[in-house]
Amino acid sequence: MLTLLNRAYYLLRPMLPWRVRIGLRRWRAAYLRAEHAGEWPIDERAGRTPPNWPGWPEGKRFAFVLSHDVEGAKGLKRVKRLVEMNASYGFRASFNFVPEGGGYRVSDELRAELERAGCEVGVHGLSHDGRMYFSKERFAREVGRIQEYVKEWGASGFRSPLMHRQMRWMHLLGTEYDASTFDTDPFEPMPDRAGTIFPFWINGEDGGGLVELPYTLVQDFTLFKVLEEKTVEIWKRKLDWVAERGGMALLNTHPDYMCMEGNPEQDEYPVALWEEFLEYAVRKYGGEFWHGTLREVARYYRSAIPAESRNTRKRVCMITHSFYENDNRVRRYAETLIKRGDWVEVYALSDGAAAEDEEIAGVRVFRIQKRRHDEKGKWGYFWPLLRFLTVSSEHLTRRHRAVRYDLIHVHNIPDFLVFAAWYPKWTGVRVILDIHDIVPELFANKFRAGSRGLLVWTLKLLERMSTTFADHVIIANHLWHERLVERSVAPEKCTVVLNHVDDEIFYPRQRTREDGKVVIVFPGSFQWHQGLDIAVRALRRVREKVPGAELHLYGGGGGARAKSDLLRLAEELGLDGSVKFPGSVRLHEVPEVVANADVGIVPKRADSFGNEAYSTKIMEFMSQGIPVVASRTKIDEYYFDERVVRFFPSGDSEAMAAAIVEVIENPTLRERLVRAGREYVERNSWKMKKGEYLELVDRLTTESFKGSELRDCRSTRSTR
Repeated sequence: MLTLLNRAYYLLRPMLPWRVRIGLRRWRAAYLRAEHAGEWPIDERAGRTPPNWPGWPEGKRFAFVLSHDVEGAKGLKRVKRLVEMNASYGFRASFNFVPEGGGYRVSDELRAELERAGCEVGVHGLSHDGRMYFSKERFAREVGRIQEYVKEWGASGFRSPLMHRQMRWMHLLGTEYDASTFDTDPFEPMPDRAGTIFPFWINGEDGGGLVELPYTLVQDFTLFKVLEEKTVEIWKRKLDWVAERGGMALLNTHPDYMCMEGNPEQDEYPVALWEEFLEYAVRKYGGEFWHGTLREVARYYRSAIPAESRNTRKRVCMITHSFYENDNRVRRYAETLIKRGDWVEVYALSDGAAAEDEEIAGVRVFRIQKRRHDEKGKWGYFWPLLRFLTVSSEHLTRRHRAVRYDLIHVHNIPDFLVFAAWYPKWTGVRVILDIHDIVPELFANKFRAGSRGLLVWTLKLLERMSTTFADHVIIANHLWHERLVERSVAPEKCTVVLNHVDDEIFYPRQRTREDGKVVIVFPGSFQWHQGLDIAVRALRRVREKVPGAELHLYGGGGGARAKSDLLRLAEELGLDGSVKFPGSVRLHEVPEVVANADVGIVPKRADSFGNEAYSTKIMEFMSQGIPVVASRTKIDEYYFDERVVRFFPSGDSEAMAAAIVEVIENPTLRERLVRAGREYVERNSWKMKKGEYLELVDRLTTESFKGSELRDCRSTRSTR
């Protein structure tokens, strides 16, 4: 949406003299040009080839596309001359006209003549006042009349005046394509960029949608009148770069500003500059590019890429009080969006070693606060969370003004971190709260607080406030879904998304360890509810039957004393050489660690938070072909059975030891568990379930209008 300052400008714009308007734009542009020197006129990230891109027709190196917006009567008079000029260099173009309020009328004869010349006619808003997106009601009133002009003119596409847009409404236009975006252009009133030099897809309702075609070379008025350039060197430089990247060189110019004879007026530039650029394109790249109109590009995109494979370009921001590199759930979401062509940025914690701003698998990660590992007591734990809320809110607000996110996805803990998205939500952006862990129960367990104490009551209140603020709530398992629906959130507002194993990371690895040892592995948090002390006690019994058995505990956390308590217990039981702490490993290293183990364990306590906390580790073990021994908890019995997991009574170290020994010594049982586990993973992997998340993202970023709001959309248009 336009800012209040921009709205005021476009309300006052007709009353401001031209010299005042251009003076304000030049003053602003001088500042912006310096600030954005690293991403204008070329943003290197915009040159990445999108997923599933088939290349251009006839195997051409890149596409060359021309469009012209006709703003007033002066421009209309120059259309035929411009068609002839373009044709002399072998080019056709799309001409976009203003149906009402442009001071001219587009005749049937002109439209027919353009079509005969191989050009295209498009609709350039309804009027050229910059107010179409001021409100949902105004857009709803205008879109119906726009659709009538589209039908009457036989048009296929639309471009908003002044490049204004509201992307989640654009599907309501009913056109084949829209061309109201750009790859990078900080000088536009709405400077949020698409960040790509390729076409992309805007989802609509019921499987519909339209192709989005961003312009990739700066517009003529901006170049010559705002920035006061005297040559076409910026156009040439950008064209060379687009050709090198194999993208779409799409240039939008205006006959209104092309002086075709005599001396240029104050808002014009010599048309010779336009001819110089066309001549350069033909001379340097003749035969290398595919040339088409906007409609032809859109139709090629639709025909060449199946609907399920089309790259969208949604701008999604994620916030997580965790280390992004090691957070499987957050990474899985982010990289899934990246792989279909979306733009994803994440605000996360820093370990002090990695860069503050880094790109990982296409995801831009901002590390905005260092993580402390010595939290003591309730306030020692809560203070960093409150600070992260403040810091992330500040960063998000500032970044949203520049990028204009389409969706904010906030991951708990804490629940109240969702309030960091207050500013984007105020501007109309939808917000997801993703509940990885149910906080009141977790903290009651962590701090040994009673279920009816002040701490738990406060956390439940914050839970209700947070879920109310969010537009949608993702919950990590079905048991917690029932709990939250009962006390905090409406069922139609929430979705269960399990922490499915990501087969892009947890594909089967080859075992490389051949030392004859028997390794029992646990990667994860050392928190009390994980029951690792039970596993250490069980190891003593296991070693009586399997002398070479070792317990490898990867990870950490759970408080400053968690690891030292486990070390002390191992020493007391005479196991100090058999319980090993290799430290934390990166997420992509976990599969190899697991593949080289013999048994995976999940010894959670069933009388604590762990009774309802879903264990992703179980599926991670299954993916690497090792059997799983797990305590019998409510949550794990909900999703698994004895065919895929060897259960033991929670808290019983003797029973756990017996289960581990049985799995080690019984090849038939072991093979059955491994085979059934792999089949379970195949049915329930992220590859099979990610569509549910993508559908949710598309639904939240595609706005539907109520019937009453669109009541006048197809009403008879006003007399021209």
